[in-house]
Amino acid sequence: MNLTLEALRILDMIDRKGSFAAAAVALDRVPSALTYTVRRLEDDLDLLLFDRRGHRAKLTPAGLELLTEGRHLLRAAEDLEQRVKRTASGWGVELRIVVDSIIPFENLLPLIADFDREGAGTRLRFSVEVLSGVWESLLRGDADLAIGAPYDGPDVIRMSGGFQIRPLGEIEWVFAVAPGHPLATIEGPLEASLLQQYRAVAVADTGRALPSMTAGLLNGQDTLTVPSLQAKLTAQLAGLGCGHLPRTLAAAYLASGALIEKMTTEPKPSGSAHFAWRNATRSKSLKWFAQRLAEPATQAQLLR
Repeated sequence: MNLTLEALRILDMIDRKGSFAAAAVALDRVPSALTYTVRRLEDDLDLLLFDRRGHRAKLTPAGLELLTEGRHLLRAAEDLEQRVKRTASGWGVELRIVVDSIIPFENLLPLIADFDREGAGTRLRFSVEVLSGVWESLLRGDADLAIGAPYDGPDVIRMSGGFQIRPLGEIEWVFAVAPGHPLATIEGPLEASLLQQYRAVAVADTGRALPSMTAGLLNGQDTLTVPSLQAKLTAQLAGLGCGHLPRTLAAAYLASGALIEKMTTEPKPSGSAHFAWRNATRSKSLKWFAQRLAEPATQAQLLR
């Protein structure tokens, strides 16, 4: 006989239970059937798999090597079986979700927990991008769903007909500086010509192919570019620059005095965040997320 998954399952159970008899009970088989399978496999391989001396069935070195590698095959077979079942159920094997860094990942945890309770078995794969990088990930096919995508998408997305775009909510921005920053003590709205003299902190756009998105930066202004919104907050708290922050992110620091809100003559307009998905993805998992993301309570949770 050739090596089969059934033979590997028998070897695995004998090793776990310690005897042919106990393994037969666990597999609901008669002991003679297990003995026959093992002996036939030993004959085909021309080697002994078990040392039958003593009361416990003990694997030989060759048997141990066979079972060690064979367990990888058993796990792969079980995974394949579950993937096929998930595909047949319509939920899909995996859902790839790209999130803009403006959405704190901890805000997604209740949504993930709710999805887990559906028992779909779909694997969720999250990635984080910034600004046009979110749309680019969706456009390249690296993600099935985007959450927190800025503005309403580039023309290549909106005009293609291959994507659905829905509003997630408005984001209010506040211009803030640390108490020790030179701008902190200046009275009245800050003129653009004054702001140009001080370094701004900006989050790097992770897009590569699409035009970069920038907002709130002035021509000729020195810029400290950081990798994430949290890094931007940290830099501004340290007095290393100025700039706009989402009010929800800055609120606690404004209340404590760690940041000071300043008015500007050209305030950054409130920006809108969106969620979007590829039309080609039709799984129940995507439909579930799209329905939940359309709910006001979910939107408030994500943008808080």
